[in-house]
Amino acid sequence: LAQPQHSAAQWSGMASSPPTAEMAAASVGATLNINVGILGHVDSGKTSLSRALSSTASTNAFDKNPQSKERGITLDLGFSSFLTSLPAQLAGGAYSQMQVTLVDCPGHASLIRTIIGGAQIIDLMLLVIDVTKGIQTQTAECLVIGEILNDTLIVVLNKTDMLPEAGREEKLSKMKARIRKTLAATKFADAPMVAIAARPGGAESAASDASGGAAAVGVSALVDELKARVALPERRHDGPLHFAIDHCFPIKGQGTVLTGTVLSGSLKIGQEIEFPELKQTRKIKSMQMFRKPVQSATQGDRLGVCVTQLDAKALERGIACTPGYISTVSCALVAVRHIRFFKTACKTGAKFHVTVGHATVMGTATFFGPPGAAAAEAERQAAVEGKDEAARKAAQAARALAVARAPLPTSFADGGEHLYQEELDTAAPDQWCVLQLEQPVACALPATAICSHLETDHNLNACRIAFYGKLVRSLAPDEVPKLRVFKRKRKEGQVERLHDDHTLICKNLFRPGTDMTPFFGMEVQVGESGPVGRIDSTFGKTKFKVAFPSSLEPGVLADACKGARIYLNYKRFVFDTEKRMIQH
Repeated sequence: LAQPQHSAAQWSGMASSPPTAEMAAASVGATLNINVGILGHVDSGKTSLSRALSSTASTNAFDKNPQSKERGITLDLGFSSFLTSLPAQLAGGAYSQMQVTLVDCPGHASLIRTIIGGAQIIDLMLLVIDVTKGIQTQTAECLVIGEILNDTLIVVLNKTDMLPEAGREEKLSKMKARIRKTLAATKFADAPMVAIAARPGGAESAASDASGGAAAVGVSALVDELKARVALPERRHDGPLHFAIDHCFPIKGQGTVLTGTVLSGSLKIGQEIEFPELKQTRKIKSMQMFRKPVQSATQGDRLGVCVTQLDAKALERGIACTPGYISTVSCALVAVRHIRFFKTACKTGAKFHVTVGHATVMGTATFFGPPGAAAAEAERQAAVEGKDEAARKAAQAARALAVARAPLPTSFADGGEHLYQEELDTAAPDQWCVLQLEQPVACALPATAICSHLETDHNLNACRIAFYGKLVRSLAPDEVPKLRVFKRKRKEGQVERLHDDHTLICKNLFRPGTDMTPFFGMEVQVGESGPVGRIDSTFGKTKFKVAFPSSLEPGVLADACKGARIYLNYKRFVFDTEKRMIQH
């Protein structure tokens, strides 16, 4: 995307400026910054809401991008802010006021990568809904993203002025009931709803924005609700720096400016920072928070950082960090969870769009879970057996919601065995995958990954987000074979005849020409529940002998083998390069 133009005047004189009272007010400890994401379907009024709320705009706010102006829609993340008094529940602490940084996310389906990236840097989410249309396709996808990445949601019912005044309250009440029904299937069942008109009169009022036209309606009530819902996030000054960069641009005579959000740690002027994607380090020359010079910033702060001798074209989005803290990941062990609104099976071996932070790459997943997963599923099915269709569906929906709300696993049993799955189990909370990425991504582990089928036609009115997870650790090539993920395998043959009371002659277990030597000593079973013996030796070119324990009583084998089949059950570990067959 083309970037708005930036001047040196916007970033002048900072490197040599001594600390001032204004700087002190904006530095660590005085102002609590809360990042609020504004998400919703295209044309629901997100940018109008940002404009109505904000007192300070960044260089990329309110669709200043030339292409955004040309097309009339938001194409990139926009940032703006306003200051307000500290909420009562946060008073008496280290902060004297609160700055709300608004992250205006695009709403068009083709920009879902940007939406996901923006949602990963927020503390609270505003879901904007056009009250004349209700929940639309991207509204639902934004709700899914919010459920993955956020715990606090406020629903904003925008464009109330577009409802006929006669019957407005009744229509608003019906819309709230419809939305509440949708929210009931999410963790936001009790989310508050605030009705507003961010730009009364719609597009026709655009010209009046700068000339004192119709004022926004309901914004003060929204701010009050936002303040009531704010919880004090954990903000730590110590620890390694993780700075998520969302824009990068040059300013002549100053250097390259990186705008972003501090996800962990802190930074200050003169500090050396690393760009892991570029494998380069630079020192911070100067910093600003919404046009105000600052000397330092900490976790949760939104700011611009100026460095020198960095090619702005080499890093549109990315990461800056404490040198050596963050490395790139090409293959990862991931605790995963199916998105219950995604109606297609997530198949092992299928390719997905994998979004980690602001990066989206293609990746292939191999799914697995605990060995007892199949038995647990059978038990769940038995529990609803005999119930009518409505009861079964209700039980399944309740189960899916319980799984969605369960926390992801945080530890992995390295020595344990895990069952390979052809597809992700939608009803089990303990699910894992090995995620192989086509291009490495830089991230601080554990990191959230959102996996989608973005190639799906967004006009189909279907959720494209398939599953999400936590990257627990990076896997080097020599670590993958150590994962004990197995498939259950079965070979089937026939009993030809009884050789003696403790030996059978069998056939058709192996293809003609197969070397049977590796199978000597392996257990086989007669039928599904008959006696167990071991492959002893070959018998001719294609047949083999099976020896049974001498303790087997005479006649037992003869009775069991009449017309019986013989089974060789074993496990094969999917990452084992030697492809060995294991029993027990």
